[in-house]
Amino acid sequence: MKKTNAARILDRLKINYELIEYQVDETDLSAIHLAETAGIPIDQVYKTLVLEGDKNGYFVCIIPGGEEIDLKKAAIASSNKKVAMIKMKELEPLSGYIRGGCSPLGMKKPFPVFIDDSAFDHELIYISAGVRGMQMRLSPTDLMIACNAKKGALT
Repeated sequence: MKKTNAARILDRLKINYELIEYQVDETDLSAIHLAETAGIPIDQVYKTLVLEGDKNGYFVCIIPGGEEIDLKKAAIASSNKKVAMIKMKELEPLSGYIRGGCSPLGMKKPFPVFIDDSAFDHELIYISAGVRGMQMRLSPTDLMIACNAKKGALT
């Protein structure tokens, strides 16, 4: 299994994690499909979203895979008045990642990161390892440390 930049960051920080590979279906990149394919409980799968705020620019939200982001809550968490998801064509140039393989670790630039409060209800969660077909399992507290993230109500 090839290590990703996200995995190397966790190695450097001496944070425990496990890489899990799964078969990618290019026609369905949803977290729900990923959970079914990989045999992972959907409530432990978290997706990485990149948004832009009217006051503070770009930021990252990590939310449950089966949920949708609440833009008003994301605005409050990020100290913006108004926020919006970035356009899909902006994702790779901005973050270095593609849809279905976006990790909050190892983006081109460090952006503020917010993790939904629900992540801390679990001992371990799954996030993208930075490529399609690979997830990493780690504690939400360790993820928070690695990303220098803040908790918040996002869904």
